[in-house]
Amino acid sequence: MLTKTLLPQSVARQLQSMIQSGQLKDGEKIPSQRDLSIQFGISRASLREALLTLETLGLVKTEPGRGTFVTLNRQQNAGTAETWRYADSYSVFDAFQTRIMLEGEIARLAAGRLTQYQLDLMENATATMETSWAEQDLIANVEADLQFHSTIVSACSNAMLRNLYDVVRDTLTETQRQPIPRTDPERMKASVGEHRKIIAALRAGDAEAAGAAMQNHIRNTAQCAGLQP
Repeated sequence: MLTKTLLPQSVARQLQSMIQSGQLKDGEKIPSQRDLSIQFGISRASLREALLTLETLGLVKTEPGRGTFVTLNRQQNAGTAETWRYADSYSVFDAFQTRIMLEGEIARLAAGRLTQYQLDLMENATATMETSWAEQDLIANVEADLQFHSTIVSACSNAMLRNLYDVVRDTLTETQRQPIPRTDPERMKASVGEHRKIIAALRAGDAEAAGAAMQNHIRNTAQCAGLQP
């Protein structure tokens, strides 16, 4: 049985598959939330979470009063305020700026502390990012990215920083989805390379290099989202 956390992602994955298979076509209005919640046997709240994920990834667009429509031209959704679900509390700029400071320090403090298993996990997650991007499985791509970053957090020596990351995890996670509509194959290739530089620094126990590589990676991701933090 799926947990409450996994359920929206499972539904988002099913809808993504329906879009990419052509079952739901570009420009087509998807069924109402009421109909979809019945079809998938989930609550409206879980369905809305799944649709928000797809909208951030640029696969659907919700038009007030009209409904939700498939959009395979992800660029038309890129960076719009409507796709940033935390706009009432924080700007995307604020979130990226926080990531640079927080994850840079976390990476610095994690250097030399990761087990071989954790390093392998990060290598595998990075490889999954490559393959899932090639297959345009955007949800799997982001999930692998999240696993990469959370593995580093788990090795951070500062318990308060680990807890702080957990507090803001949902907001930071959204910054990992937000740039996807703007991401081209070359940027994804560069991002994968940046991950491998981070792994190398962490494996070597080079704290300063690990922190700098992480900050550079997040800045480049922010630039892909159209920001200069």
